[in-house]
Amino acid sequence: MTDITPAVRADLAPTGKLRAAINYGNFILATKDRATGESRGVAVDLVQELGRRLGVPVEIVAYDSVAVMGDAAPTGVWDIAFLGSDPKREALMSFTAAYLEIEATYLVPGVSPLRTAADVDREGVRVAAPARANYELFLSRNLKHARLVSTAGADAAFDLLATGQVEAVAGLTQALHDRLAKLPGSRIVDGRFMGVQQSIAVPKGHDAGLAYLRRVVEDAKASGLVARAIEKTGARGVSVAPAAK
Repeated sequence: MTDITPAVRADLAPTGKLRAAINYGNFILATKDRATGESRGVAVDLVQELGRRLGVPVEIVAYDSVAVMGDAAPTGVWDIAFLGSDPKREALMSFTAAYLEIEATYLVPGVSPLRTAADVDREGVRVAAPARANYELFLSRNLKHARLVSTAGADAAFDLLATGQVEAVAGLTQALHDRLAKLPGSRIVDGRFMGVQQSIAVPKGHDAGLAYLRRVVEDAKASGLVARAIEKTGARGVSVAPAAK
């Protein structure tokens, strides 16, 4: 607690509580029990630990869209946010190193000739992905031959695949596994096209708070806190991020 200076508190808990923006659209980070209303997930475990260390109550500012959450960075409605770092987002936010990585890959129809993640980037292939998701931003920069089709959300992207309007849908590995039963015969290609790194962000200019968060993230990885939180989700394709260099 000795490194929690007034500047750190001013950045992370200016209202006397830690307001944490969390995307419930990513079930690995957070889900809500419909019966009890209790939130669970890796981000939830981390923010509770942060609140304990800071000695302040936690308020979760819930979002279903990472794009909307990111756009709110300059408005002062949250103090920290849990999302993937990306060059486009760095105009509004500053990020810690990643605390976990989530595999992203493709779902294709069973009759598709596409067998691996690398196969997908070829002429004539259309790939659906939800607009401004971390992996959609990555694909927008890195697909060289396939055409990216951005959609309003993950359900819309899957619907394009189910109706034959695209040849592949991009997504997080665990989420795509959950889609398999909804499209009989579909399969997940071998390999991944990226590891989506999840970090903690603060609005630009909150340098003292960011420096503190960076230390906490490294401690959470080294102590096993992140690994235990991941294990509780039961998710596939998720791992603790490497220590920051």
